[in-house]
Amino acid sequence: MTRILHVLDHSLPLHSGYTFRTRALLKAQQGRGWDVRGITGNRHIADGPLVETADDLVFHRVPGRSQSRIAPLAEWRDVRHLSSGIDALVRDWKPDLIHAHSPVLGALAAAPVARRHGLPFVYEIRAFWEDAAVGNGTGLEGDLRYRVTRFLEDRAVARADAVMVICEGLRQDLIARGVSPDKINVSPNGVDLDLFGDPSPPDEALRSQLGLDGAEVIGFIGSFYDYEGLDDLIAAMPLLVARRPKAHLLLVGGGPRADALRAQAEASSVAAHIHFVGRVPHHEVERYYSLTDILCYPRKAMRLTELVTPLKPLEAMAQGRLVAASSVGGHRELIEDGVTGTLFPPDDPAAMADALARLLADRAGWDERRRVARAFVERERSWAKNVVRYEPVYQQLLTNGHVVRTS
Repeated sequence: MTRILHVLDHSLPLHSGYTFRTRALLKAQQGRGWDVRGITGNRHIADGPLVETADDLVFHRVPGRSQSRIAPLAEWRDVRHLSSGIDALVRDWKPDLIHAHSPVLGALAAAPVARRHGLPFVYEIRAFWEDAAVGNGTGLEGDLRYRVTRFLEDRAVARADAVMVICEGLRQDLIARGVSPDKINVSPNGVDLDLFGDPSPPDEALRSQLGLDGAEVIGFIGSFYDYEGLDDLIAAMPLLVARRPKAHLLLVGGGPRADALRAQAEASSVAAHIHFVGRVPHHEVERYYSLTDILCYPRKAMRLTELVTPLKPLEAMAQGRLVAASSVGGHRELIEDGVTGTLFPPDDPAAMADALARLLADRAGWDERRRVARAFVERERSWAKNVVRYEPVYQQLLTNGHVVRTS
């Protein structure tokens, strides 16, 4: 049985888009008969045992942080500490291949261990860390930290035997940096369809509790980062309500922009039509999805959103929900305008309001749109299909002078 060790930023039982992709991937690999485990460093902030089982998946923890928090010394010591933990697990568990996932610190920790033990090393990039920092408001494009992180990203790619990316935008960016196309493989974001059956019927008690009886509900469920463009969505609401008086906005989640967005909503002329729920337990999220007519993803135009495909629109399609999104590159890889969803120009509240008003008025076409979008996910973006993309990459590396474990 082939053993794959995944080096991760964080994992279940924490909930995030990152952990849900990881869960789907590891579950799909288990389903193909592979033995998989994960290992995390100090960026996994949840309390728990050193070896933890979550959803029948095994994760090893390497706790502890450098006493110095002076960058980049602290990060370098954290990388070395994680590398030592990976090395100890490799000696004990003896995996056949190491598969590190972005951000780049995990790859920098894993690469020397793989080389020391003669193991194939795969690096999977879900987003470039330097662009994620800009999108999260913790960095500036082109500053010293950005350039250093980009250099480290390039170094990690050079040391990997194979590179996986989640979308074509990332692949093309690496090729432009001089990486051979033959080294890069795309494993797109997907949905674990075992988690998405028939859409739940509307939770009428919750609808009444939130004051949404008789409303046309635009929803966003996720993290409140600047790049998500929720300020543009709030700015679009007076224009939308002028054309669709029953339109309401339901915002579920939290994040760095939460306070600013609440203040913006309170100052809006249609404040009574904007509802903040806050964060909700993951097992209750489906109740809020059940109340939405349209899930809206108004991401701003920037390198992060142009290059990276999000997971949320696919999950909404899988749940039989209508999707409207800004026409940034990451969304254009997922959504065919007028077929599986509706696209509108980014950073343009008026265009967003117009697109949402037209979609709300076209109720006769909703069922067909939902059907086509769900079929797209089943056909092209399920993890049962996505996991097959890893097999030829692994197999080539494992048979390139490495013995595949048979028991």
